[in-house]
Amino acid sequence: IFWLCEWVSTSNPSTCLDLYERTIFAVIITPIESPNIILQYEDSSSKVKSASVTVENNKVSSIGPGTLALVGLHENDTEKDMQYCCKRLLGAKLWANEDGRPWRQSVKQKQFSLLCVSQFTLYGTLSKKNQPDYKLSMKAAPAEAAYNRFLSMLRESYEHDKVHDGVFGAIMDVELVNDGPVTIVIDSEPAAKSSEADSGAKGENGVSKES
Repeated sequence: IFWLCEWVSTSNPSTCLDLYERTIFAVIITPIESPNIILQYEDSSSKVKSASVTVENNKVSSIGPGTLALVGLHENDTEKDMQYCCKRLLGAKLWANEDGRPWRQSVKQKQFSLLCVSQFTLYGTLSKKNQPDYKLSMKAAPAEAAYNRFLSMLRESYEHDKVHDGVFGAIMDVELVNDGPVTIVIDSEPAAKSSEADSGAKGENGVSKES
């Protein structure tokens, strides 16, 4: 799981980013009125002034200042990965405190909202023909269950009415006004996943299968 956070300064002109074909387990977390966060298991998070999700021309969710999280699930992600990302997302200090000192307060301390968007493409790679390959993403059925579990964790750890989301598996238009910009990437188990990838490319005694 990894998180990507993007922060857009209030002093900059408002900017919007449309995100298409967001599905399954990739998360972008965008704080509004502050940093933007993108979440994956790998996660990414962004601090935003506002964000919304539209499906088939109907706005299904929107928030003011807070965090927009794009959530992506790796095929090997577990409950432990979700717990890690939940804690990091809610605890990320992306906002200034009352004295104006930056990076001092979290979305919970500011009492801001969260908008989570599932996005399996966060684990996408490009083939030699430059075609997207999503084999590292968790399959749809288990990913939907895991994503819903992640939302439950956030609501249990924060306030239910401050955690919003899009429509899992749908083609979504995601709009946001960044505040910064600041982008942070958080991976729940980067070393472990790297090790798994390396072991898959090697045979016994650590000899590469391509050797």
